[in-house]
Amino acid sequence: MKPEAYPPQEPFSELARRYHDEVMRRGAGVADGIEASFGPDPYQALAVHRAARPTGDVLLAWHGGGWTNGYKEWLAFMAPGLNAAGVTFVTAGYRLAPGHVFPAALEDCMAAVAWVRRHIGAHGGDPERIFLGGHSAGGHYAGLLAVRRDWQAGLGLPAGVVRGCLPISGVYLFGEGSGLSMRPRFLGAGPTEAPASPLLNIQGVPPPFLLAHGDRDFPHLIPQAEAFEKALRAAGGEVARIVLEGCDHFMASYEGGDPGGRWLAPAVDWMRAH
Repeated sequence: MKPEAYPPQEPFSELARRYHDEVMRRGAGVADGIEASFGPDPYQALAVHRAARPTGDVLLAWHGGGWTNGYKEWLAFMAPGLNAAGVTFVTAGYRLAPGHVFPAALEDCMAAVAWVRRHIGAHGGDPERIFLGGHSAGGHYAGLLAVRRDWQAGLGLPAGVVRGCLPISGVYLFGEGSGLSMRPRFLGAGPTEAPASPLLNIQGVPPPFLLAHGDRDFPHLIPQAEAFEKALRAAGGEVARIVLEGCDHFMASYEGGDPGGRWLAPAVDWMRAH
């Protein structure tokens, strides 16, 4: 879909507008993926970008946008580099705040995983090799799904459906100690900071994680990544972290589509090794 075909969302901030323009420019020459829906809302949809020579590895990723903005098309620019390395790339949407508050969008992300598990074999992917990722708010949802073990059975999925997680500039903690200057609107009015915080929801041994963020990222995200890494290790998880030198929050996202950059090749190698 084109962004203009979606229902209206919150007005963009100036930063979000610039990011939108840039990622759409970077993805302008990318062939449309194979569209599929997992719900009646237009945002409950995904696009599969097939690799010409698939290795079986699958990366399902969610866009950022502060939980109030964004489109699955924002991440299309990542497809060429990942596809060239044999990775089947899936970018998914979710319902946005303030119209939909937690856990509505998280449930959409769960539904996207279920769709991928059941259908990705027809698109060159291995349902046993599903990795999750995303940028910013999308990295938050990926991280939360990866550490929780209480949602898979309800969707008929194995507990180990997530092979690994590769969030870029994700948010891992809300509420006290998070460094956030205000409560994100997607949390709604209820006491939901803890249930929405990946750092506080590590259930059992987590799957492997490859964390990434810029060294000039939003100030609260760097210590959050460091704390999340420590918590994952304490739970017995395997963790690596890439610090993208010279990158702010948005430049870290752009690294996801740069074959000569500092994220794409290490991420592909990391998936192959797991």
